[in-house]
Amino acid sequence: MSSPYTIRLFGDPVLRQMAKDVSDIDGKLVKVCDSMLETMYDDAGIGLAAPQVGIQKRFFVYDFGDGPETIINPTITESRGEWLHEEGCLSVPGLHWEIVRPKEIHITGYDLHGNEISLEADELEARLFQHELDHLDGVLLLDHLDEDTRKAALATLRETLLDLDGSRAKAQEQEKRGWFRSGSGGLTLP
Repeated sequence: MSSPYTIRLFGDPVLRQMAKDVSDIDGKLVKVCDSMLETMYDDAGIGLAAPQVGIQKRFFVYDFGDGPETIINPTITESRGEWLHEEGCLSVPGLHWEIVRPKEIHITGYDLHGNEISLEADELEARLFQHELDHLDGVLLLDHLDEDTRKAALATLRETLLDLDGSRAKAQEQEKRGWFRSGSGGLTLP
């Protein structure tokens, strides 16, 4: 059985775009979220942001063990502390890095019924929310790495993309487009 959506991988320009606010919470959005959850579960994830499946809207789905949830138009209103923890991403399959993020956050947004939600989260749950919110802002976990680690990660990603696609020509085309250049501000995309 195949997933309803294909998860967009590193190098896809959609992952670098700022998502737009959701204006209508309706049955269509509920169906999209159900399909995203199915895709997330098929890939053994705990969270999936709309841009990761090519939808440029500000929402994400997640399941932190208490059942599936959705946060629409999320905003982090407070954060405290620091927590170093290994982090991976469905859009950067098979790779993980230790990343420092705030340990505790307060996030607000809306649920699928249009009700305002306000959640306090810490450690892994806080990291999950921050990671998915990054996707809505066009930020990837690679952007949180120091320069040397980022360069090594990009080299590994080149080889991973070759393995996933089996095509050296595709990787060369992506490099030609600038998807693998690193600059002072992080990764440079077309």
